[in-house]
Amino acid sequence: MLQQFGFTQYESQVYSSLITINQALDPTAIVKRSGVPRSKVYEVLHRLSEKGIILETTVEKKRLYIALPLDALIEKLKSDFELNIEELQKINVEEMEADDRVWSLKENHSIQSLMKELSEAAKQTIFISAWADDLNTYLPVLERRYEEGLDVIIHVIGEVETSIPTVSTLIPDQSHSTLERSRIIIVDDQEMMFAGIEDSNWQAIRTQSPPLVKFFTEFFYHDVALTKITQRYKETVMADEEIKEVLMKLRY
Repeated sequence: MLQQFGFTQYESQVYSSLITINQALDPTAIVKRSGVPRSKVYEVLHRLSEKGIILETTVEKKRLYIALPLDALIEKLKSDFELNIEELQKINVEEMEADDRVWSLKENHSIQSLMKELSEAAKQTIFISAWADDLNTYLPVLERRYEEGLDVIIHVIGEVETSIPTVSTLIPDQSHSTLERSRIIIVDDQEMMFAGIEDSNWQAIRTQSPPLVKFFTEFFYHDVALTKITQRYKETVMADEEIKEVLMKLRY
């Protein structure tokens, strides 16, 4: 229950054993309900008490414990999180120098957060390519940056509603069997990030390497051009089986 918030497995087990019963428990009962070894339970109870996650009292020389109510725990975790964020924001971060190394990054939310940060840091241009449901995550930032005067060019697979006029939209059909989920963002012709799915997990690379930035910029415009060609000449292209076969093998 609590492990995803930074608590240990034993701490989570003890809290669960207390919150799921409507009575105070002594350490012996907690050992039975939680499965935490007797040799560890006092240490775990002390840590939870210090963290304000459980309440304790002494009755006839016996220590008894109850859990902090769930709503109160949720409020505490929110407050702790916000306080930690405030502390993080106080850190003096020096701007990175130009770096042509290729960095890898895993985990979807981390990738999304970094793409938003790159969008916020852009000074002149943002090129971005993504699927429609994914792009909606970034649209508020992109639209604000467009209103601030940046050139924002979007390539999207699927339909989106946006105030940004420079949008190239590909509506996939059954012929697009090779379409894969991916994201590309290029800012100021100086830095890029590409993300794709491997083994059901999002993975990304980020770099300021000029050759790679140039390559992915050309790759971005390759997608835009293919989309426009497919839209404008769809009937002609799809009527020619040879052209259609080649076109459908290209990766948007």
